[in-house]
Amino acid sequence: MKKLIIAFTAVGILLSSNCGNRKIERVDPNTITDISGKWNDSDSKMVSQEMINDALVVNRNWIAQFESARNRKPVVIIGSVRNKTSEYIDATMFIKHMEIAFINGGSVSVVQSADERNQVRDERNDQQTFASEETKKRWGLEKGADFMMNGVITSIVDEYKNRKSIAYQVNLELTNLETNEKVWIGQKQIKKLVKN
Repeated sequence: MKKLIIAFTAVGILLSSNCGNRKIERVDPNTITDISGKWNDSDSKMVSQEMINDALVVNRNWIAQFESARNRKPVVIIGSVRNKTSEYIDATMFIKHMEIAFINGGSVSVVQSADERNQVRDERNDQQTFASEETKKRWGLEKGADFMMNGVITSIVDEYKNRKSIAYQVNLELTNLETNEKVWIGQKQIKKLVKN
């Protein structure tokens, strides 16, 4: 029994000494942190901000043309942003940055994506049975999107010995859903040099 207690104590000391070396520091979310050299939150934020600036400020003629023809602001749906790199990239953060900028900018409206829209429809369907007449939401009043934004993230890796170059390219396209015409194309590149 005494040997068992000594063994558990030794294991406990080893485990606690390993945990003691770890240091965690809170930093400002706007701080650029590039630990691995791979795509990260800073890249996502930088690219989405530049793309939004290009789509809404620099090349906003698609908005002006639509408002002139329809006398209202355009409605946009963010489709997919496909990852065609060799690493795992979750495009959700990137897409949310885009939606926030579109909505908060006030020049376009944004509707739910296909997956999110199905959740809203399920809720509306439940309301038909379970909500009061005064509060249940009616069918057939959804806003249809005028434009859809889709994109792709690609990368090229060049590696030799202890040096690596990673070039990322993000392409986004905004398409008129009625005419299938591309009304805006944005492209942003990021290049990183990693030395081991």
